[in-house]
Amino acid sequence: MTVKNDPDVFVLEEATIADIHRAMQQGILSCRSLTEMYLKRIEEFDQKGPALNAVILVNPRALEIADEMDAALKTKGLVGPLHGIPLLLKDNVDTGDMDTTGGSLSLKGFRPDDDAFITRKLKEAGALILAKVNLHEFAVWGESVSSILGQTLNPYDLTRTPGGSSGGTGAGLAANYGVVGIGTDTINSIRSPASACGLVGIRPTIGLVSRDGIIPYSFTQDTAGPLARTVADAVTVLEAIAGYDPADAVTAWSVGQIPASYAENLDPQGLRGKRIGVLRSFFGTGPDHQEVNEAMAKCIEAMRAQGAEIIEVNDPIDSNYLVSEVSVHLYDLKDHLNSYLAVLGDKAQVHSLSDIIASGKYHKGIEDNIKKAEQLSTASPEYRERLMKRSELQTQTMKLLADYRLDALVYPHQKRLAVPVGQTQIERNGVLGSVTGFPSLVVPGGFSSPTASAPIGVPIGLEILGRPWSEPVLIQIAYAFEQATKFRRPPESTPSLA
Repeated sequence: MTVKNDPDVFVLEEATIADIHRAMQQGILSCRSLTEMYLKRIEEFDQKGPALNAVILVNPRALEIADEMDAALKTKGLVGPLHGIPLLLKDNVDTGDMDTTGGSLSLKGFRPDDDAFITRKLKEAGALILAKVNLHEFAVWGESVSSILGQTLNPYDLTRTPGGSSGGTGAGLAANYGVVGIGTDTINSIRSPASACGLVGIRPTIGLVSRDGIIPYSFTQDTAGPLARTVADAVTVLEAIAGYDPADAVTAWSVGQIPASYAENLDPQGLRGKRIGVLRSFFGTGPDHQEVNEAMAKCIEAMRAQGAEIIEVNDPIDSNYLVSEVSVHLYDLKDHLNSYLAVLGDKAQVHSLSDIIASGKYHKGIEDNIKKAEQLSTASPEYRERLMKRSELQTQTMKLLADYRLDALVYPHQKRLAVPVGQTQIERNGVLGSVTGFPSLVVPGGFSSPTASAPIGVPIGLEILGRPWSEPVLIQIAYAFEQATKFRRPPESTPSLA
């Protein structure tokens, strides 16, 4: 790989938004040539070579849009903070100029009437939607397998899943198919692929980012957010998509909560003086947890070395209990998904969850979940009981942060490594952020030991959770940690094509 120190040479792999814009302004890179390089990587690695199987649809207008961006740069300069930046979009986010399938054959060929709110915001910021990428079908679990495309593979270990449900975004960014991407998260689904693929993933406070035009799973817990290879790039995307949208009423809570700039919090000294609570009940204690625990111990020491005060938090919170007894995802699924499907008219083959089940056009791996969801309802006493438990958990978490005077909690996103293909993800901890609706993000936290199938090891993610609207604090912590540790490394399965 070419050394990045030469200012006159652009290196595609691991390029950041700042690298790309600098090269464009110096005249050594065009948006067309950049887009062509990413398209070449998709061509060489997605269905050939390691065959990651992450891309559902490449934007047929990608090069045309790139030419428009190059023309705009010559006459007006950068049109926005994401000018010409190729972006990978999870295929449950509406695009009026490309199909949106939710990963399901039941929606094959469906093209929405217009863009989702966040799609419009990304385009206004100058982003080039390069491809729609795979997800666990309808985002209902965490292995990134769908009937529309099949199983996406983890580029660090082709025998493992890339996490999920936003695994197409995760695998694609890890393999340098694009610069940044969008995931959605109902329980773990932005942070799981971030953890498994050595990326940064931000799950914002519920209400910071609109869900309008995103195929819903649970409006109670759904949000969208950025995935990227660096904290700075993830923050640039967050700034582009955050804000009030009248079509998603919950975003009204964000008014007055969004700072003038999230990027102002990219402080390499951002850990200094922070009180960081280590949530020990989110760590495993068996042999399968050893490598993750060893990586977390190094992360904690790195935070301490950067001036953070580390507080041991031994309060018992059971993430598995939160998934099975508090989360409302399956109770919401039928009613909330139906609200999206019911208005699609002749453009779609299905208009309800029952239609999907009757069609048989879905991956059998989601069958148990969707058939169970068809029998559940938001009108049931059990649903109301879960909402009460959710409220209690929100207060419990706020009290814990207050009692220990914490700026944030940290823990491994997943107690063990991402599972092999064919197995179900287990022991993930993202549920605390998703059930409370509090913001959390994942940053690279190291690697497991190398093996024959994972030549540099499997990525391990550190999760950082804070109070509602505390994204600026979390960004300070994450950026300082990233700059001190530099754990991010590209996978060997998708090398430079130069």
